[in-house]
Amino acid sequence: MWNAMRTFVRRHRRKLVFAGALVGGLYLLGNYTQRKLVGLQEQEATELLAQLRRQHHFENSQRTCNSTVLSIIPSLRKSIIQQLESESLTAVLKSKPANKLEIWEDLKILGFSRAIVAVYSTSALAVLLCVQLNIIGGYIYLDNRVENFGAFGQKLKLSYGAQQRYLSSVEHLLGDGLRQLVTLVKCVVQDVVGCVQLKQAVSLAKLRDFIADIRRIIEASTLGNLSEIEGGTIIQSPCLAQGHSPGISPLVRFMLPDEDDCFSAQTRISTDEERTTLKLLDETRDMMESRDFNLVLQSCLDRGFARLMDNVGCFFEPSTGPLPEAKSCEQPNSLPLAKLIPIFNGQVHSICSDAPNHFIQELLTMDVIENFAANLYEAFSTPEQLCK
Repeated sequence: MWNAMRTFVRRHRRKLVFAGALVGGLYLLGNYTQRKLVGLQEQEATELLAQLRRQHHFENSQRTCNSTVLSIIPSLRKSIIQQLESESLTAVLKSKPANKLEIWEDLKILGFSRAIVAVYSTSALAVLLCVQLNIIGGYIYLDNRVENFGAFGQKLKLSYGAQQRYLSSVEHLLGDGLRQLVTLVKCVVQDVVGCVQLKQAVSLAKLRDFIADIRRIIEASTLGNLSEIEGGTIIQSPCLAQGHSPGISPLVRFMLPDEDDCFSAQTRISTDEERTTLKLLDETRDMMESRDFNLVLQSCLDRGFARLMDNVGCFFEPSTGPLPEAKSCEQPNSLPLAKLIPIFNGQVHSICSDAPNHFIQELLTMDVIENFAANLYEAFSTPEQLCK
């Protein structure tokens, strides 16, 4: 028996060696494949878990953004009312003064300016905080998940104090920035509606034209030597003398302090916390000069002024008398401009109302701002994106 086996092995030695090598190779290949599959599964599970964590962190950042905007709105409303104070003029009117017409003219400018400033400042606040909180959110995620290394090429050191310093820059929009915006809006409103008589009947369509004219001047791509031609006359506002970089929304200068102010303060910066704050502001300013930011801001303004006109349009009742067949029975009546003044004057309380503020919720849930927030968070929470 053993002799037969030795003879068989000797006769089929090459075949047996080949078969053994083949079986051994298949075994090793199977083990290697199994290890690779297990490794890939573990990697996929790790990546999925990281994505879920980042998604959860992003959603928390968005909730923080929404609550922060709503918490600042009352302060913004108070600042607008203080800078465009009309209640004292209304009280004087009750005493039937001799300069009653002059007071009504002042109320006209204040009323329109209040509503327009409310839309601009509220939209700017929502978009600015969206940028700031998603930049912070992205860096905090990196701080915790990528061994404290980020876009700065060093440890982020994004302390609570640095976050507070960075977010406190929104005070510019509530202070000096708002004062500059109020000055600009009052100047443009005076140009557009200042010559309209108080008793003149104004239709809703004409009112939309007024708002469109005001927006076109304020949102022009450059404010230097700006002139608008209306009805063959040139409207030139002295408050539009300040220039601005083409392609960047002029509203940006009301949202953050001037870049020169930050750089002039750089010599006084001595702590890591202050340096980090300056870098965060630089990141924010770069983002605000991007095309995406300006498109999002424009969309918010469009939605805001549409909401304003919807609110005012409720005071225009449809005509009930006989109308030509070509006209709709829903054609709105005209109202004297004097009756529109208190309507516009009170819109600040609707647009900048306390929570629940439906306008703010509508802004923050727009697809364009949600996509912008997601892209922004992705850019600042992904090391590969930051390296680019």
